[in-house]
Amino acid sequence: MNALSESGSQPTHSTAGRGAETPGWKSRETLIALFTIVMIAAHLALRFGAHASPMAQHAPLWLVFVLGGVPLVWELLAKMARRQFGSDLLAGISIVASVLLGEYLAGALVVLMLSGGEALEAYAVRSASSVLRALSRRMPSVAHKKVDSVFEDLPLERVAIGDVLVVFPHEICPIDGTVVEGHGVMDESYLTGEPYRMSKTPGSSVLSGAINGESALTIRADQLAIDSRYSKIMKVMEASEQQKPRMRRLADQLGAWYTPVAVAIGIAAWVSTGDAVRFLAVMVVATPCPLIIAIPVAIIGSISLAARRAIIVRDPSALEAADTCRTLIFDKTGTLTYGEPKLVGQICAEPEPADEILSLVSSLERYSKHPLARAIVAAAVEAKATTHPVTKIAEPPGHGLKGMVGGRAVEVTSREKLLARLPDAPLPPHVGGLECVVVIDGKYAATYQFRDTPRRGGASFIRHLRPRHGVERALMVSGDRESEVRYLAERVGIGDIYFSQSPEQKLEIVNRETSRANTMFVGDGINDAPALMAATVGVAFGQNSDVTTEAADVIVLDSSLGKIDEFLHISRRMRRVALQSAWGGMALSIVGMLFAAVGYLPPVAGAICQEIIDVAAVLNALRVALPPRALIDFDAGESPL
Repeated sequence: MNALSESGSQPTHSTAGRGAETPGWKSRETLIALFTIVMIAAHLALRFGAHASPMAQHAPLWLVFVLGGVPLVWELLAKMARRQFGSDLLAGISIVASVLLGEYLAGALVVLMLSGGEALEAYAVRSASSVLRALSRRMPSVAHKKVDSVFEDLPLERVAIGDVLVVFPHEICPIDGTVVEGHGVMDESYLTGEPYRMSKTPGSSVLSGAINGESALTIRADQLAIDSRYSKIMKVMEASEQQKPRMRRLADQLGAWYTPVAVAIGIAAWVSTGDAVRFLAVMVVATPCPLIIAIPVAIIGSISLAARRAIIVRDPSALEAADTCRTLIFDKTGTLTYGEPKLVGQICAEPEPADEILSLVSSLERYSKHPLARAIVAAAVEAKATTHPVTKIAEPPGHGLKGMVGGRAVEVTSREKLLARLPDAPLPPHVGGLECVVVIDGKYAATYQFRDTPRRGGASFIRHLRPRHGVERALMVSGDRESEVRYLAERVGIGDIYFSQSPEQKLEIVNRETSRANTMFVGDGINDAPALMAATVGVAFGQNSDVTTEAADVIVLDSSLGKIDEFLHISRRMRRVALQSAWGGMALSIVGMLFAAVGYLPPVAGAICQEIIDVAAVLNALRVALPPRALIDFDAGESPL
């Protein structure tokens, strides 16, 4: 069936290694927190156990300020210079004031609270450059240049236009070019969005980054490596990475009003009493640990819950933002579809019955490796069609599949090949999508039509987005053909569609939509990577490519729309519980600040009081890790057809 006019590819899992690991327990904040705990313990031991001199007692705390407090305060000063006033500003004020006023233990506790809260998030903050490293690792560094009958490994940057190269089976195509010798297929799905293996014969174009099938192909280089399709995607992704705006975190939004209130109370207490210690006491109590610790705890708990549901959250800010996304943008292949062809139409000529034709064709297709063959065999199995003995099988590249099936000559070919031989064949109008034609005993017998299979529950999922999640717009942006995109859009209920889109065009659409409202982009191919990075929240389906998973904020391992719904609910639940902890903790802190302002809470007692508030806020935040009874509220079993 290599002669089919439209063919494509099945997903092939990349074997490239993972990108750079994100910062974890070895981050600076974690080391400061661990060091501070040890030093506070040493101070308490010297003070209450060894009864050491005041200088010896305070030595561990001074080390905390020098090795832990100074880096944290310096970072806060740098933020202030950039006019970034977050919830951690109060902690910096408390650290400086405690040193100036000699309240070293209170200051050390603040260092612990600040570094501990930041450490909770450090492991999940990704390294942006890992995306580009994963992308560059995937490409071969050399090409096999053919000189006469000898192969020479040539560095990719030395390949010139017109060079003849050989791409061996299962290798990644190193350059854009044209096939000059050989017949086979290539998987271009991660680059183009087309869901099937693409047949390659002499004269066919090939794209850099495509994965070769089981046959070696000889190609002529048409572009330099720096001008190849794959290189262009890298450039687009790099630009996307640099242009993505920094999201304002939930803690910073709340801290924007909490910080000036706390500072005002502290200054008022200092001015009215003339006692600077009152100011420090207010600042210590005011240290926004419900923001610095409780919100990260809620995020970490939600990350844990999501992981148990086969959803990997790489960027914590995605959890904060997902429930605020008002536009959802979907790639087609592999997200709203399964990325597999399905036989959806059998238009038969008289007098052959449809079931008999299917029986004959499926018997022959069992011996073919073409992706549409699997769809025909699957349809025959579902219809419980009879299997006939097959002889004289032939599948010459570019000319379809032939054989004797149960004593009858059966041929599966393309519309173009048949019309070249039988111009009067009564073929039905072409309706788009994939198709093949069947010839039995030299006469036209049937046209088989195929579609990429929509996921179950797709229409129900799209319908429930507005009432359940406040999503105002759903878009489909695909590199596939218009007929395929419209076919799917009609079945799932998406009105805004973009077809035949390149990675650059996808990125432009996502940037435009993100400028209007927070967006979530769902995709699974390398051609989706720039859009995944540019969206407010990028969700990758499966692990088809290291590049895609590195670019995404969230990775759905079990590719299903139900997992997207679960993630949206986890995000909403996280925000609700985090806000409860933050508002409740800040309310108690304000009460504590008022007590400190009138002298009832000295700095150390204020720090202890703040720790009690923290425990209450954290305990409430920990609720997010407990799985609810249900996280899906749409009919995931609804038939796609």
